Amino acid sequence: MDDDERPRPRPSEQKFGAASLLSGENLDSYSLDELDARKALLETEISRITAHRARAASHRLAAEALFGKAAAPAPSSPPDPFRQES
Repeated sequence: MDDDERPRPRPSEQKFGAASLLSGENLDSYSLDELDARKALLETEISRITAHRARAASHRLAAEALFGKAAAPAPSSPPDPFRQES
């Protein structure tokens, strides 16, 4: 199949890769253990992304302080629909 004949990924798939594909996957075939394992894996990935974002924000603030640009307020994170209230 030529490259021109292949279906093109949606813009969201191009930007977020596998995460975009996971969000639309049918979960009916997974067992409870498989769902628990998948959830743990995704929570680990969320933690990794959160840590990376914090490092990037710190780097940006340092650069803005160095170059004198006023820091823009960080956008607030939306609530996590999967995290249970304590």
